[in-house]
Amino acid sequence: MKRPRVQEESKMRCVRAIGIFLATAMVASAVFAQTEPKVFVAPNKGQSADQQSKDTAECKQLATQQAPPSQAPTGAGTHGRGTTRGAAKGAAAGAAVGAIAGDAGKGAAAGAAVGGVKGRRDSKRGQQAEQAGAQNDWVRAFSACMESRGYTVK
Repeated sequence: MKRPRVQEESKMRCVRAIGIFLATAMVASAVFAQTEPKVFVAPNKGQSADQQSKDTAECKQLATQQAPPSQAPTGAGTHGRGTTRGAAKGAAAGAAVGAIAGDAGKGAAAGAAVGGVKGRRDSKRGQQAEQAGAQNDWVRAFSACMESRGYTVK
């Protein structure tokens, strides 16, 4: 009768490890999610540093009006649905494989871990693509404004 208790404790350790892994991954993604675009500006018509600062501020404001930053949420809680869907799919597949091997519980736990990571990764890729597109639009709007004022933008 000790065998079922050992298996239950093993499952709980696995579930805790998966939870710790997912929490760590979400915190790391929140830290690295926000990056500002690098744009280099050089005056072509002898503009002073004060004039360049003024033009830069005005063009940033105009670019933000024309191409607002992505409205996609960022941070730790944004990939939960992808993680949950992936974990559910992985658990189902893992349970089927585990049943064949003799332990559906272990198979489901392993499948949930792998599926959750894949679901989160897919969700992140979609969000990153959306943010990159919005960022490119903003840079193009900012560059057009600055170039119209006599600056080279790279």
